[in-house]
Parts: sequence; structure tokens; C-alpha cells
Amino acid sequence: MNLAKRETISRYKESLFGLLWSILSPLLMLTIFSFVFTNIFKSRWGMTVENNAVSYPVILFAGLIVFNFFSECLGKSPSIVMGNQNFVKKIIFPLEILPLVSILSALFQSAISFCILLVFILVETGGIPWTALLLPVGMLPYLIFILGMMFWLSATGVFVRDISQTVGLITTGMMFISPIFFPATSFPEHWQFLAHYNPLTYPIELARDLLVFGVGIQLYDWLTYLGFSLVFCWLGYAWFQKLRIGFADVL
Repeated sequence: MNLAKRETISRYKESLFGLLWSILSPLLMLTIFSFVFTNIFKSRWGMTVENNAVSYPVILFAGLIVFNFFSECLGKSPSIVMGNQNFVKKIIFPLEILPLVSILSALFQSAISFCILLVFILVETGGIPWTALLLPVGMLPYLIFILGMMFWLSATGVFVRDISQTVGLITTGMMFISPIFFPATSFPEHWQFLAHYNPLTYPIELARDLLVFGVGIQLYDWLTYLGFSLVFCWLGYAWFQKLRIGFADVL
């Protein structure tokens, strides 16, 4: 927790507004989305929202928060071990907590963004669905999946430096094949497999269901994603532990 706090504070260290940026960034992003997609593109969601009270930018922002969390963690992953060489070479340190530290730091920003989103939902609809209380439970498998991804990439990134160069391309590709700007049901039939096998589809749509549409967690889908995430994370952890014996020599 101390390392996560230090990493979070260092992100805004010496900036003019400091930690206030954690609020200003998502607030400005939502404002821009509201203007662009409402007044310029005049976008509409591909399904009916009860009373049509929730605007497209709010629905979009809900999915984007989930994706931005993935994007930030993915971007950090290849350099996590390389950026903490003192822990690798000079002291006995549980290196496997480094990905978790980065997740906690990124989770702080996501939590702020979700709070701002709830305020906008409250203003637009006059209330917040009770299902919003289920968000921590709903997102738990997603956090486990992200942790597994960071185990894989942080360990491999020590030996294969090209990974850090491809992260931006992967992030861009995932943004356009994820149901951020449109629902998964809008994919053409012959491209439905992109939504079905995309690990971001379920958490993005679940966040919208819980926060915007007031739809609860479907237990079978949640357990399926949880099982996949646990296996993926366990394999990533095993890979990390297998490669860590060579970290010091490479660095």
C-alpha cells in the first residue's frame, strides 16, 4: 500500500494542480465527449435506455473508464521490473507485488473517474441504480485478469525489449474491437467472434449494466469470467516466478 501511495503521488509530483489532476482529467474528458458526440457526431447508443435519460457520452464514458484502466496497466507492464532495478539487484524483495502496486495506483484514478460518472448519472436521471453497489464484486475477475496480464508482460519485458514498442499498437487495436463506442451486439455477424473472445467485452458491458442500465450480475457469466481470469493469472504468476531467477543477470 505504501508503494502504491508513493507511485500515485509521484505521478502528479511537481505539477501545478497536483492530485487535483485525478479529478480534472476525467472531468475534462467527459466534458469533451459530451460536446463532440452530442453536438458534432450526434451519436446514439444502439439500444433503448429507459426514459432516454442517460446520454450517449455517459454510456461511452462508463466503457472508457474500464478500457483506460486496461490501457494504463498494459503500458506500465513491460517496464515494471526494469524500472525497479534496486529491488531486483540490491535487496531481497518480493518482486511479485510490483504488478499489484501498479494496479492499485491505476485503480485510484479509475475510482475517481467512476465517482464522477455517478455524479453525472445522478444529475441526468435523478438517481443512481442500486446495482452500482455491486461494481466492486463485478470488477473483481477483471482485476485478476489484469494482474495476470501484468505478470506475463513484466517478466517477459525484461528479456524481450520489443514488447514495450508494441504495447501502443495493441492498445489501439483493443480500443476499436472493444464495445466502447457501441454495444457488442452491433458487431456484424461474421465479426461477432471479436466481441465474444475479447477479454474486455464482459467487464465493459458489465460496468454499463451495473452503473447505467441498472442490470444486475448474471452469475453464470461472472463465474465463467472469474474462472478464466484465475487460470490466466495463475499461469502468469508461474511464468513470472520461472523468469525472475534471470532478472538480476539481465539487468
